[in-house]
Amino acid sequence: MAERPFITCHVLDTISGKPGAGIDVKLKLVSPAQVTTAYWTAKTNGDGRVPAWTSSADINDVVAQVKSELSDGDQMVWSLTFETESYFGKGKTFWPEVELRFAAQKEEQHYHVPLLLGPWSYTTYRGS
Repeated sequence: MAERPFITCHVLDTISGKPGAGIDVKLKLVSPAQVTTAYWTAKTNGDGRVPAWTSSADINDVVAQVKSELSDGDQMVWSLTFETESYFGKGKTFWPEVELRFAAQKEEQHYHVPLLLGPWSYTTYRGS
């Protein structure tokens, strides 16, 4: 079994009450930006989850490298971008894409970011 990625996420469609399946997601390390130009992509599965990322660089390897170079008190800033217009349909959402930026601390082992999504609103929180 593959090691769990440092960052996972899922989408719940608040209108249908079902998982947001088939949504394209892009993950990028925003800061420290000089560490890598890599980014990761995925499509939410039938349960609305992203359990693994596709990229030429393993996310856990990149995180380990970044953590080794961070000073105490430094953090990483990540961006998750969800392509929501292709999920709801062109012109059927106010949010053609939703970008969530969050700070990750050096000492943390995992981040899970849920997105509660409707065509006219969204919310998020730090999951467990």
